[in-house]
Amino acid sequence: MREILFVTGESSGDAHAAGVARELIASRAPYKLVGIGGDQMHAAGVELIEHSRRLAVMGFVEVLETIPRHFALLQTLKRHLRDGNVAAIVLVDYPDFNMIVASAAKDIGVPVLYYITPQVWAWRQGRLDKLAKTVAKAAVILPFEEKLLRDHGIDATFVGHPLLDRAEAIPDRASARSALGFGADDRVLALFPGSRRQEVERHLDDFVAVARELERRIAGLKVVVALAPHVTIDAAKCPYPMVRSASFTVLRAADAAFCKSGTTTLEAAVAGCPLVVAYRMNALNFAVARWLVKVPNIGLVNLIAGRTLVPEFVQDELQPPRVADALEPLLDRTSRERREMVEGLDAVRSALGVPGASRRVAQLVATLASREMHAR
Repeated sequence: MREILFVTGESSGDAHAAGVARELIASRAPYKLVGIGGDQMHAAGVELIEHSRRLAVMGFVEVLETIPRHFALLQTLKRHLRDGNVAAIVLVDYPDFNMIVASAAKDIGVPVLYYITPQVWAWRQGRLDKLAKTVAKAAVILPFEEKLLRDHGIDATFVGHPLLDRAEAIPDRASARSALGFGADDRVLALFPGSRRQEVERHLDDFVAVARELERRIAGLKVVVALAPHVTIDAAKCPYPMVRSASFTVLRAADAAFCKSGTTTLEAAVAGCPLVVAYRMNALNFAVARWLVKVPNIGLVNLIAGRTLVPEFVQDELQPPRVADALEPLLDRTSRERREMVEGLDAVRSALGVPGASRRVAQLVATLASREMHAR
């Protein structure tokens, strides 16, 4: 049986690839699904060539440590592609590695679909030329990406954001609060310090300090911390209840959220939860990023809004009293600041498209694989 090969290297990509795999299986696509990914892909029916848990890193410095592993994995992939059984390869995010894989697949003659393409609108725009040469189809998840890629000769389709598929199961406010043990009248602050160990280590003390400052200002404030399933926090460093794998429930329950920059900012927009964004990184990584990154905001929610809808505190700007000043009016359900932000977040939510991204990507993959089979 011919194969569709998935490649991703992080937990978010694992979830998105798993969604596509489930749709392919549900549609009875006549392909064996194999790939490099994690537990969610495996549970969805993908036979793993290699587990991605040893690959996921962040930062320009940390990635150097995994170069030998990535090189060995690339050789494994090339051998698999040369076997001639792969009808199409689906690359999901993870650009530093997947851009190399795209070139290898192109050289071998295997068509490439790239789902969640590199953030060329932010930095390394030279990748646009490489994408045009190596990728047969791009499935993009941000509304402004389709035109940018098409203008550079890349066959791109905006498929909507996969968060919207998860959002169909978001509980209402009352149910979310009940699930987390909060009362209807409680004022609730949610903390999202990061989905990776390194991020949490860099953010946690400041995030807790912000919550402590707001507790001094707002009597009876409730605080909850949302964590990825694999992240652990020393309870001595965090005095608040921690909830795993329930970001949408936490955002629905909260009056406002303090979020590390990333996809969580879009989750907050989808959930309609006002937020403030922060990010701190290794000093060398920050120096490199400041030199390379060409966009005015770090928060995806602000990039889609086209303005600084949500306050951002980056690196040394992350000072707990200043962050507390920005969050305090958002925790007041009657404030003008909160009302205006909720309206802006609703517009961002509308710009993300409609649910069904995984289904649309699966259809694109099946079409690409079928085209390749007919060409043989």
